Formats: sequence, C-alpha cells, structure tokens
Amino acid sequence: MKIMTDSPIRFPGLFGDWAFTISSKALDVGNGVYWYGILIAMGMLLALWFCMKRRTRFGIREEDILDGLLFAVPLSVIGARLYYVVFYLDLYQNADGSFNWGKAVAIWDGGLAIYGGVIAAFLSCLLLAWRRKFPVWALTDLVVMGLLIGQAVGRWGNFMNREAFGAETTLPWRMQLTTTTGRLVEVHPTFFYESLWNVIGLVLLVCIVSKARRFDGENTCFYFLWYGTGRFFIEGLRADSLYLFGWQIAGQPVRVSQALSLVMVLGSLAVLVYRLKIRPADPAKRYDRVLEARRAAEEEAASAPEEPVKIPDTFPPRYGADGDDMVDFRVEEDRP
Repeated sequence: MKIMTDSPIRFPGLFGDWAFTISSKALDVGNGVYWYGILIAMGMLLALWFCMKRRTRFGIREEDILDGLLFAVPLSVIGARLYYVVFYLDLYQNADGSFNWGKAVAIWDGGLAIYGGVIAAFLSCLLLAWRRKFPVWALTDLVVMGLLIGQAVGRWGNFMNREAFGAETTLPWRMQLTTTTGRLVEVHPTFFYESLWNVIGLVLLVCIVSKARRFDGENTCFYFLWYGTGRFFIEGLRADSLYLFGWQIAGQPVRVSQALSLVMVLGSLAVLVYRLKIRPADPAKRYDRVLEARRAAEEEAASAPEEPVKIPDTFPPRYGADGDDMVDFRVEEDRP
C-alpha cells in the first residue's frame, strides 16, 4: 500500500474531520529539506545536550563525547542505509540484475533503517573506547539514553513523511491516510507507539535503572531489553517491514527487526541474570567509581604533610688525610 507523499493525516476517532496537511518538505530547495531530517537533527542535538549533562556520572569526558560524535553520525547514516539496502536489495538492481550504485546512495529518496544506525553507533563507541583506553560499556551506558531521546524525536519524522505506519485498524486512535489510488485507509500509528515506548524507557532508565546501576553495561542491557521487547511487538503491526531474505517460519515470512529484537532481548537477559544473580557484580568496579577512588587517593597524597628533614646535631667523624687520625667535627657545648 503506497501513501500519497503529502496525504492529509486525520485521527477520526479522536479529532473528527480535522486534518493535518503540512507538507513533508520544510523547504523546497534542490532535492528538498525534509522535516524528517530536521527532526532527526533536533533529536541528535537534544541527545547530545542530555549526555553532556550526565557524562560525569559515567566517568566520560566532554572531548570523548564530541570526538565520538564526529565518527558516530556519518557511520550511523551509512549503517542505516546499508541495513536497508541489504534487505531491500531487489529495489537497487537494474533490469539486467546488476547493482545500481547511484540509486543505493540516494538517501534523499528515503530508505534508512534504525537498527543499522544503532549497530553503527555501537561500533563507533567500541572504536573510541579502544583508542582512549576506557571501558566501552561505561560509554554505551551513557549513549543509550541519548539513543532513546533521538529515536523518540526521530519517529515524528516518520509521521511527517507519512510512513512507518501499521496495518488497518478500527481502534479509536487510528490514523487515516490516503493511498496513491485515492483510497482512504485507517491504520495503526506505529510511529507513535515506538516514540512513546522510547520515552517511557528513558524515564525508567534515568529514574530507576541508572540510579541503581551495579556494573558497566547495565544501562546498555536495559536498553536492548526494553527497546527490543517493544520493537518486537510493534514491528508485528507494521505494514512496511523488512524481511529476512524470504525465510519463513510456520509459513510466515521472518521480519528482520523482529528477529534482531528477539536476539537482543535474549542476549541482554542472559547478561543481566549472570551479572546480577549468578556472579553478582561489584559496584566498586564501575568505571566512574574507579575514577573517584583514584582521584580521592591522589588528593589525599597531595594534601598529606611532608615529613620534616631531620638534621643531626653532630657531624659524623671523618678520617684525616693519612687515613689514620680521626678528626671529630662534633659541635662542643660552651663551657663556663
């Protein structure tokens, strides 16, 4: 089902006939400046601000975040595009079966997958942590909060593009769109489901999980667990899912995002059970706690008083030039 690019958006079960009619393009210049890109940029800036505010709680320096951003942003765009192209490969092939590179790099025509961006972002964190010699999980515990912010805001770019919606429904909050054939369809606003799920996850992460964090990587595991669970169910409602090379289970095609979400959920659960139950982690070994202990030791050493140099009240005896006579240079007391 193809939707008109600037289809009027209605929520007939909530707002009657009122329609949202703003174009998906913010500026009609060149290939166009889309609201999608603007909202993605806004989400990134908000995520950056938030991470800068909370970085000291994870032992991360300001320069580490800024340098990491220089790598992560372009790599995430490449990763998101590559992920989409790989699983929609037939869209980027010519009639003779050859690969159309020009079409593959034309991201302005749409086609970015969030999971590809997330994978690239984590690879960027791994590279930065390796170069700067600090635990990668301390960095990702901070970054996942920024990811939730960016994803929550960015999903409204899908709303502006009239995409990432679900199957048809009669629920009160259904979203009405117009197809390219002029037919009205009422669908699940799955972009909103995911945005709201991310906001709730961020609140839980900031107010509960992060405050009780026992090991580097706990926030990261929570992100994978929370986002993976939500995405697994929301993806089942989507009408534009990417599929895993035509594979099927019980006669049904395998959705890529559902498969990856399931792996994320099971993997994060295994790590949490191991680090919290089987072999409980020592919070004192968290990177920020190690840095605090190191700074405290350095401050204590710097503030400790220096031991006075003891000067003896007598000089040691020395031998004369001939090596036989001992010359005593001791200071004698004054005699009356």
